[in-house]
Amino acid sequence: MVTPQLLSIVEIGGYPDFSSLYKQKGYAVEKTDSMRKATKLLKKMAPAIVVAEFNFQSDFRDRTSSLETLMATVQRIPDCKVIVFYEKEQRPQLERLLAVFDIYSTLAFPIEESAISDVLDQSQEQLA
Repeated sequence: MVTPQLLSIVEIGGYPDFSSLYKQKGYAVEKTDSMRKATKLLKKMAPAIVVAEFNFQSDFRDRTSSLETLMATVQRIPDCKVIVFYEKEQRPQLERLLAVFDIYSTLAFPIEESAISDVLDQSQEQLA
């Protein structure tokens, strides 16, 4: 059996490193610190899960964040689920992204390990 891959993108951080939880759930973890690097990685790998942060960038004219660029690449990966961490006050901007892209789950900061664990369990149940 092939070990499913999980791509963790931590641009800003400020929350616990969940790599040990991801590994405990059976994922091979690849970490990066930028959406640009993540987009390049996605051209070489087909993760089952992508965990990313939504960082609203008001200076972008045509999009809400660099997560939109990543999502355009993720759409080409069959059955890839995206989990997005976000700041509560950025929910209205995140809604614009949710209207366009299929995002599996969103979790508001502060991220509880039990919440991300539950989301990962649900995604695995859907595969079974």
